[in-house]
Amino acid sequence: PPPPVGTVVAQGVTKAFGSLVAVSEVSFAIGPGVTALLGPNGAGKSTLLRVLCGLSVPTTGTVSVGGGDPRTTSSARAQIGLVPQQDGIFERDTIGDFVMLAATLSNVEHADAAVDRALALVELQGEHRPLGNFSKGMRQRAKIAAALVHNPSILFLDEPLNGLDPKQRRSMISLFHNLGAAGKTVVVSSHVLDEVERFGSNVLVMARGRLAAQGDFHAIRRLMNDQPLRFKVVCQQPRQVAAALIGGGLAAGVQLNGDSIELTTNDAPLFRSNIAQVCQHFDARLYEITPLDEDLESVFRYLVA
Repeated sequence: PPPPVGTVVAQGVTKAFGSLVAVSEVSFAIGPGVTALLGPNGAGKSTLLRVLCGLSVPTTGTVSVGGGDPRTTSSARAQIGLVPQQDGIFERDTIGDFVMLAATLSNVEHADAAVDRALALVELQGEHRPLGNFSKGMRQRAKIAAALVHNPSILFLDEPLNGLDPKQRRSMISLFHNLGAAGKTVVVSSHVLDEVERFGSNVLVMARGRLAAQGDFHAIRRLMNDQPLRFKVVCQQPRQVAAALIGGGLAAGVQLNGDSIELTTNDAPLFRSNIAQVCQHFDARLYEITPLDEDLESVFRYLVA
């Protein structure tokens, strides 16, 4: 078959460290826009990003980024911007010095203007304190500015939202979307499901070093509706409500705990759309509905199984 087409292509990539296989036979092709690399800690995300950037040699398989091998093709490397998970900053430098160094190493023309643009993108223009005095969130934004200063067409960001406050997260997610909309290929790794939902729909899901799923995130989430899901319901008259949920086929099993019900349902959309009506029937106040296993680990359990 013809090789897959994309700005970032992995074919049969395996990376082993002795007997430990961190990434196993991963193949995919992605193009411009935002793609989330999703997986729990230890799934192999950072190792895969290092291979894609050319920082690590795959044990087997091949990588093409921007039309070339990033380890051997300088034109491919020049297209990459990397935000590593580790800090890797010089604590005595100002952010201007730090980003200027990145610009110099990338032979950026009109470096002063490029640095100003990069700092404006991460909303840190006019900041002159040493990086050692920065908060975790500000350090993250400093790394993002350094990765953007040479205007790369392909961005790899490893857990870039760690340590950011909610306002900063919204701002950086908006930045990633804008970069993707401008035609750049943006790959953002995360282990936080809520973050990934806001990145966009295209995801690569990794579990235990393997690619467990690829494609539209909403379609992957819908797979969970074919699986039993657990919810916690806090309401008045929990015994009558629980009996009605079982009797109406909205729950496959229930467990009462004080004024709360823990239930399993085989049809999550049907349960969600009817639970308020059931409580209303008994004139019972409904205080809380909490999904108990729609977290990231549960998504992986279903995908891996």
